[in-house]
Amino acid sequence: MKHVGLVAVLAYVWAPAFAQVPPVGNDDHEALLASDDPQLAANKRLVYDWWREVFEAGHLELNAQYIVPDFIEHNPNVANGREGVEAFIASRGEPRPIQDRVEQELIAVMAEGDLVTLMFVMEYDHPEDPGQTYKTTWYDTFRVVDGMIVEHWDPATIE
Repeated sequence: MKHVGLVAVLAYVWAPAFAQVPPVGNDDHEALLASDDPQLAANKRLVYDWWREVFEAGHLELNAQYIVPDFIEHNPNVANGREGVEAFIASRGEPRPIQDRVEQELIAVMAEGDLVTLMFVMEYDHPEDPGQTYKTTWYDTFRVVDGMIVEHWDPATIE
């Protein structure tokens, strides 16, 4: 019985050191975009291409191909509407060359019904260990209707 108590104490003390398995990206983006359902594959590709061309590269002139004018935004730092998204993206700097693939470390692209979720590896400064970082998962979910992005969710908080 003494050994069980000792094991429990050691597990409690050491658990924080082994608490996280950092997320890892998937380099095979084409496989992530594939689906047996042609509509789901098209929705995945639409969101993926918007992310790389407009969100990452900042090419706002392409935004109208992807997002409806009355776009619904659930991130508290971004205004509703296509113009709100464009203002947010423009605030991040000048456009850059469009890459062939999403630049962020992508874990998964999931689609169900009219929803598409991009899941990413994110790295942040560790709040309790200056100079250290940690990795976690971030997601962005979009609703697609008639080949256009109409709504967005993510776990963002007010900055």
